[in-house]
Amino acid sequence: MKVEGSYTIKAPRALLYQLMTDPEVLSRCVPGCQSLEANEDGAYKLTLKAGVGSIKGVFTGAIRLDEMREPEHYKLIVDGKGPAGFLKGEGALDLAEQGEETVISYSGDVSAGGTIAGVGQRLIQSTAKMMAGQFFTSIEAEAAAIAKAEESGEPFEPPKHGFIRNTIRKITR
Repeated sequence: MKVEGSYTIKAPRALLYQLMTDPEVLSRCVPGCQSLEANEDGAYKLTLKAGVGSIKGVFTGAIRLDEMREPEHYKLIVDGKGPAGFLKGEGALDLAEQGEETVISYSGDVSAGGTIAGVGQRLIQSTAKMMAGQFFTSIEAEAAAIAKAEESGEPFEPPKHGFIRNTIRKITR
């Protein structure tokens, strides 16, 4: 199934690219991420708590960043499995500057199997879109916290993330 969309963030493209490829930031910003550890082969081992509809579980797998062209593009390859089934996918992220903002466009293909596939493509797509929105809202909060720290001269304090915090951020945006 195809997943695509775009998100606009008021921050420099180079900063957003750096945030979106930093494992420490990703572990804070990926919704449901319980752990993200670097492997020797350049991939990351991921443990993610997620669900689609009433089917929820902990998934383990790997994420690999590929085709990296800083600060404009990279490809993300994901492979995960859990008691509810498996998810595999590839997606491209492109960052384009528009004045003081950066437009992040994403597109990719995701395949699911097992019990999770039984909930239907439409529900999986809407969950993927919601998780993408949560991720980009978290990245935007990280960029804002960095800008605030630079402006005030105070040390950088990573913002807290979560469904409710990100929903409020998105509403007040």
